[in-house]
Amino acid sequence: MNLIERREHFEMNKSIYESAKLTFYGVEGYDVYNVSIPFQWKGREYIFGRMERRSEWARSWVRLFEKTGKDQWTLVPDSMIYPLEDPYISLIGDTLVMGGTHVRYQQNSVDTYFGYFYKGTEIDDLHYFTTGPEYMKDIRLVEMDGGRIGVFSRPRSEEIRRTFGSESMIGFTVINSLDELTMEVVENAPYIYGLFEQNEWGGCNQAYYLDSGNIGVIGHICYKTTEEDGGMKQVYMNFSFVLDVAHHVAMDQKIIGTRTCYPDGAAKKPELTDCAFSSGIVMREDGKCDLYSGIGDTEAGRIVIDYPFAGYGSIILK
Repeated sequence: MNLIERREHFEMNKSIYESAKLTFYGVEGYDVYNVSIPFQWKGREYIFGRMERRSEWARSWVRLFEKTGKDQWTLVPDSMIYPLEDPYISLIGDTLVMGGTHVRYQQNSVDTYFGYFYKGTEIDDLHYFTTGPEYMKDIRLVEMDGGRIGVFSRPRSEEIRRTFGSESMIGFTVINSLDELTMEVVENAPYIYGLFEQNEWGGCNQAYYLDSGNIGVIGHICYKTTEEDGGMKQVYMNFSFVLDVAHHVAMDQKIIGTRTCYPDGAAKKPELTDCAFSSGIVMREDGKCDLYSGIGDTEAGRIVIDYPFAGYGSIILK
C-alpha cells in the first residue's frame, strides 16, 4: 500500500480512547505547539513548548512549563528563553538534554538552520553545548545500555531526493558519551532504509530504549497533496517503528495518529490543516499510552492509544 492507502486503512481501523488539547497559561498572545513530551523532575511534571505569535513564522522561542492540572500547563516564571523551534528532551544519565532547531536570519529572511543542544540539571536554565549539521532538523538522542547513546539523524535535501526518491532519510549511530556528539558524527550516521517512499519525508521525534535491546521510535511521516482549488497541502502524521539495532533494520512501521484523531482547531496556514507533528508517548498505568503532538502549527494535543511497540519489548523507564 502507498502512504495514502495506509492512512485510509488506519482511519477505518483506528482505536483512539481519549482526545484532548493542551492549555497553556502565562503566554497570552502566543500559540504553544510542537511540544516535548512531558517529563518528571524532582517530583514535578514539566514540558517544553514552542511559542510563537499566530501571525508570525520562524520567530519562535522555547519555554518551560509546569503541569498545573489535567492537560493544563503554566509558564515557569523567569525560566530561560531558548531561541529554538520544536523542542525535545532526553535523559542521559542524570543530565537532561534538550534539543531544538535554531533558525538563522540574514537581513530578515531565513538563511539556514541548525539543531542546537542544551544540557544540565537545573532545568529552568540549561546550557548550550553543541550544534548539529546545517539544514538538519529532528536529531534525537536515546540512552542505551552501558551508558551508550543512540543518535538519530534526519538529512533532507535535493541530493537525498535524487538518490533515494524520498525527500528525507533517517540515520542512526551510537556514541559513548555526550562529548562525542558532533556535526560529523550526526552527518555520517548510516541510513535506515525502507522508511519513506517517493516524495515522502519524515523523521524521529522521540526514541525509547526497550528491554529487548531494540529502540522504539515515535516519528512523523509526511506527503503533499494538491487540493481541488490547486492549492498544496502538507500532510503530517504520527507514526512509529522499531529499530533492530543489531541489524540496522526498521520493523513494524505504522501510522499511529492523524490530525483527525485530535480535537478540531485552527491551522497557522491553509496548507497545514492536516498537520500532526509528533512529540512522543508517555506510558499510562492502564498499559496504554498518551501520545502528544503538535496540531496545525498552532496548538498541542494528546490522544490515548495502544502501546505501539507491543511484541518488541517494554520501554526501560528511569
